[in-house]
Amino acid sequence: MLYLDAAATTPVRREALEAAWPYLTGTFGNPSSHHTAGEAAAAGLADARARVATALGVRRSDVIFTSGGTEGANLAIKGLALAAADAGRARHVVTSSIEHEAVLDSVDFLVRRHGFEVSFADPGSDGVVTPRALAAVLRPDTALVSLAYANNEVGAVADVPALAEVAHSCGALLHTDAVQAAGHLPLRDPGADALTISGHKLGAPKGIGAAMIRGRLPLEPLVHGGGQESGRRSGTENVAFAVALATALELAEAEREETAVRLAALRDRFIGRVLACWDGAFLTGPAEPARRHPAHASFCFPGRSGESILLDLEGRGVLASSGSACAAGSDEPSHVLTAIGIDQEVAQTAVRVTLGAGTTAADVEAAASAFESVLRG
Repeated sequence: MLYLDAAATTPVRREALEAAWPYLTGTFGNPSSHHTAGEAAAAGLADARARVATALGVRRSDVIFTSGGTEGANLAIKGLALAAADAGRARHVVTSSIEHEAVLDSVDFLVRRHGFEVSFADPGSDGVVTPRALAAVLRPDTALVSLAYANNEVGAVADVPALAEVAHSCGALLHTDAVQAAGHLPLRDPGADALTISGHKLGAPKGIGAAMIRGRLPLEPLVHGGGQESGRRSGTENVAFAVALATALELAEAEREETAVRLAALRDRFIGRVLACWDGAFLTGPAEPARRHPAHASFCFPGRSGESILLDLEGRGVLASSGSACAAGSDEPSHVLTAIGIDQEVAQTAVRVTLGAGTTAADVEAAASAFESVLRG
């Protein structure tokens, strides 16, 4: 099978497994225990934290290990917003209508249960939220802005430093969901006050992620208990997977520039061949290559069923998706596609192809040929 759904998950890198193995076997202690076994585990956890911090260009104390991108987004958004409210700031947050469900549901929780107000920045028809669009909805009392670095469904890449500058101009904090960006786009010095990543998108196991909360900003913890992670996320830390995350992130960062250039060229070749297969087919998200995720290509095929295309592709040995894996099984059209102005019926014809670090030119040629067979057959 040819796997072209890297935005959903990636295979675990052997190096990450090998790095984690000692902490699943001999060095199995609880890092909070004050004996030799616990101290060895604590040393491994501290080293993993330092390596993640270096990859992100922040201090070790800024890194909180989480169970993944969803928990990270919940912690950053709820934790920062609730702490700001406790400090007497008004309860206003800003996001966009095309964010991941983890972001949208966290904001909705603040609105429903804590009396926050929310404003939505216009993503535009290409899925890009511009600094001007953000500025249009900011208020003097805005506490927090949460906007993705790279959209998971249409591949739109945001100018995070510019968005941060606009948010900071009114005193607001900026959180960016960098789950799709990690391993493909620069993570160091993006200007965000909080940034969240997920290990399984870049070669670490599922069930580990990290939240970067800059400069010890006030943060209301969501999980209470033993006070691990400097009191910001209680629960015995998953040392083995934290080590795996650090290893996978380091490798991805070391390879990122070369891989991004290679995958972007393959992506553009693939897009050209697919668009030529079906009259009326169109690319969703930015048409300009520089504003699109280097490994991302998503399409709509008016007049065809997206699910039918995917089934036919799988029959030819190609695995792709219709969009976010978190919304798989829903009969509703993508909230991202409808939010950028695509008709609901057309949105249900969507197919998303996302390349991985191991995707080759031969893989892309085979996938393009499979699309041609399906769409012209």
